[in-house]
Amino acid sequence: MSFTFPYSSKSNFMFEQILQLVKEHMDNNPQLSQNVPPEQADAIHKEIATHITNGLQNQQATTASAGGLLSQFENSLNSGNLLTSSISGGLIGSLGSKFGLSPAITGAIAASLPGLLQKFTHRNDPAGSGVTAVTS
Repeated sequence: MSFTFPYSSKSNFMFEQILQLVKEHMDNNPQLSQNVPPEQADAIHKEIATHITNGLQNQQATTASAGGLLSQFENSLNSGNLLTSSISGGLIGSLGSKFGLSPAITGAIAASLPGLLQKFTHRNDPAGSGVTAVTS
Protein backbone atom coordinates (compact mmCIF):
# COMPACT_ATOMS: atom_id res chain seq x y z
CA MET A 1 0.00 0.00 0.00
CA SER A 2 1.42 3.37 -1.02
CA PHE A 3 0.61 6.69 0.61
CA THR A 4 0.92 10.10 -1.00
CA PHE A 5 0.63 13.13 1.23
CA PRO A 6 -0.11 16.53 -0.34
CA TYR A 7 1.82 18.46 2.31
CA SER A 8 4.64 20.96 2.09
CA SER A 9 8.05 19.89 3.37
CA LYS A 10 7.34 21.60 6.71
CA SER A 11 4.04 19.77 6.98
CA ASN A 12 5.79 16.57 5.94
CA PHE A 13 8.21 17.09 8.82
CA MET A 14 5.26 17.47 11.20
CA PHE A 15 3.66 14.33 9.75
CA GLU A 16 6.87 12.36 10.32
CA GLN A 17 7.02 13.55 13.94
CA ILE A 18 3.40 12.57 14.51
CA LEU A 19 3.98 9.23 12.80
CA GLN A 20 6.88 8.50 15.16
CA LEU A 21 4.70 9.32 18.17
CA VAL A 22 1.92 7.08 16.84
CA LYS A 23 4.36 4.17 16.44
CA GLU A 24 5.75 4.66 19.93
CA HIS A 25 2.29 5.01 21.44
CA MET A 26 0.97 1.89 19.74
CA ASP A 27 4.08 -0.12 20.64
CA ASN A 28 3.81 0.96 24.28
CA ASN A 29 0.13 -0.04 24.53
CA PRO A 30 -0.10 -3.83 24.25
CA GLN A 31 -3.91 -3.78 24.38
CA LEU A 32 -3.80 -1.85 21.11
CA SER A 33 -0.78 -3.41 19.41
CA GLN A 34 -1.90 -7.00 20.14
CA ASN A 35 -5.04 -6.40 18.12
CA VAL A 36 -3.32 -4.92 15.07
CA PRO A 37 -2.16 -7.47 12.50
CA PRO A 38 1.65 -7.13 12.27
CA GLU A 39 1.56 -7.00 8.48
CA GLN A 40 -0.80 -4.01 8.64
CA ALA A 41 0.84 -2.12 11.53
CA ASP A 42 2.86 0.31 9.39
CA ALA A 43 -0.11 1.22 7.20
CA ILE A 44 -2.34 1.64 10.27
CA HIS A 45 0.25 3.91 11.92
CA LYS A 46 0.33 6.05 8.78
CA GLU A 47 -3.46 6.20 8.63
CA ILE A 48 -3.65 7.41 12.25
CA ALA A 49 -0.89 9.98 11.68
CA THR A 50 -2.64 11.19 8.53
CA HIS A 51 -5.88 11.81 10.41
CA ILE A 52 -4.06 13.72 13.16
CA THR A 53 -2.03 15.76 10.67
CA ASN A 54 -5.13 16.58 8.64
CA GLY A 55 -6.90 17.73 11.80
CA LEU A 56 -3.99 19.99 12.66
CA GLN A 57 -3.83 21.33 9.11
CA ASN A 58 -7.54 22.11 9.13
CA GLN A 59 -7.17 24.06 12.38
CA GLN A 60 -4.27 26.22 11.15
CA ALA A 61 -6.60 28.65 9.44
CA THR A 62 -8.17 29.65 12.76
CA THR A 63 -5.11 29.73 15.02
CA ALA A 64 -1.98 31.76 14.43
CA SER A 65 0.60 30.09 16.67
CA ALA A 66 1.58 26.43 16.66
CA GLY A 67 1.37 26.20 20.45
CA GLY A 68 -2.13 27.66 20.40
CA LEU A 69 -3.08 25.36 17.56
CA LEU A 70 -1.93 22.26 19.39
CA SER A 71 -3.55 23.31 22.65
CA GLN A 72 -6.82 24.02 20.85
CA PHE A 73 -6.69 20.67 19.10
CA GLU A 74 -5.85 18.80 22.31
CA ASN A 75 -8.62 20.59 24.20
CA SER A 76 -11.10 19.75 21.46
CA LEU A 77 -10.12 16.09 21.62
CA ASN A 78 -10.56 16.03 25.38
CA SER A 79 -13.87 17.89 25.35
CA GLY A 80 -15.65 15.64 22.87
CA ASN A 81 -16.73 18.46 20.56
CA LEU A 82 -17.57 18.33 16.85
CA LEU A 83 -13.91 18.36 15.75
CA THR A 84 -13.15 15.41 18.00
CA SER A 85 -16.16 13.52 16.73
CA SER A 86 -15.23 14.26 13.14
CA ILE A 87 -11.62 13.12 13.44
CA SER A 88 -12.45 10.11 15.59
CA GLY A 89 -15.35 9.14 13.39
CA GLY A 90 -13.27 9.48 10.26
CA LEU A 91 -10.45 7.49 11.82
CA ILE A 92 -12.77 4.76 13.10
CA GLY A 93 -14.45 4.45 9.71
CA SER A 94 -11.15 4.43 7.86
CA LEU A 95 -9.50 1.83 10.10
CA GLY A 96 -12.58 -0.38 9.92
CA SER A 97 -13.06 -0.19 6.17
CA LYS A 98 -9.42 -0.19 5.04
CA PHE A 99 -8.02 -2.67 7.54
CA GLY A 100 -11.02 -4.65 8.78
CA LEU A 101 -10.40 -3.77 12.42
CA SER A 102 -13.28 -4.38 14.81
CA PRO A 103 -15.27 -1.48 16.27
CA ALA A 104 -13.80 -2.22 19.71
CA ILE A 105 -10.23 -1.86 18.42
CA THR A 106 -10.92 1.20 16.25
CA GLY A 107 -12.71 2.82 19.19
CA ALA A 108 -9.79 2.10 21.50
CA ILE A 109 -7.37 3.60 18.97
CA ALA A 110 -9.55 6.70 18.59
CA ALA A 111 -9.78 6.99 22.38
CA SER A 112 -5.98 7.15 22.51
CA LEU A 113 -5.89 10.34 20.40
CA PRO A 114 -5.88 12.72 23.40
CA GLY A 115 -2.79 10.97 24.76
CA LEU A 116 -1.03 11.27 21.44
CA LEU A 117 -1.89 14.95 21.19
CA GLN A 118 -0.71 15.52 24.73
CA LYS A 119 2.66 14.03 23.81
CA PHE A 120 2.79 16.24 20.73
CA THR A 121 1.94 19.40 22.68
CA HIS A 122 4.58 18.66 25.33
CA ARG A 123 7.34 18.68 22.74
CA ASN A 124 9.61 20.88 24.88
CA ASP A 125 9.89 18.51 27.80
CA PRO A 126 13.05 18.56 29.95
CA ALA A 127 14.28 15.27 28.49
CA GLY A 128 14.14 16.78 25.01
CA SER A 129 12.31 13.78 23.62
CA GLY A 130 9.33 15.71 22.27
CA VAL A 131 8.77 17.08 18.82
CA THR A 132 8.64 20.55 17.41
CA ALA A 133 5.50 21.83 15.77
CA VAL A 134 5.94 23.29 12.32
CA THR A 135 3.52 25.69 10.70
CA SER A 136 3.32 26.12 6.97
